[in-house]
Amino acid sequence: MTVEIYHNPRCSKSRATLALLEENNITPEVRLYLENPPTAEQLSGVIAQLGITPRELLRKGEDEYKENNLKDTSLNDQQIIDLMVQFPRLIERPIVISNGQARIGRPPESVLEII
Repeated sequence: MTVEIYHNPRCSKSRATLALLEENNITPEVRLYLENPPTAEQLSGVIAQLGITPRELLRKGEDEYKENNLKDTSLNDQQIIDLMVQFPRLIERPIVISNGQARIGRPPESVLEII
C-alpha cells in the first residue's frame, strides 16, 4: 500500500498526522508541497479523491487568498486550481492519499479511514 502525505513541517496538524501514520507503522511518501507543488492535473485528481470542490480546499486565512480576491464567486474551478498551484500555501493541509482516496488531516485521525 502506497500512502502519500502533502506535508508542511511547520504545521502542527501536519506534524500530528505524519506522527499518527508512523505510529500505525505506515511510512508515507512525504511531499513537501510548498517546495514541490502539485501540477494542476495532480491537484484536480486529489480534489476528486477528496470528493470536494476546489474552493473547499482553499485556506482562506492566507495573504494570497486576499491578494488574489479568491472570495470572488465568479472564479471557476480551474482558475482556483491554477492559483493553488501558483501559490501552494492556499492548499489546505495535510492531505493523505491512499488506495485511490484522500483525506484532509483535520483532525489527524480522519486519515485513518483510508489506510
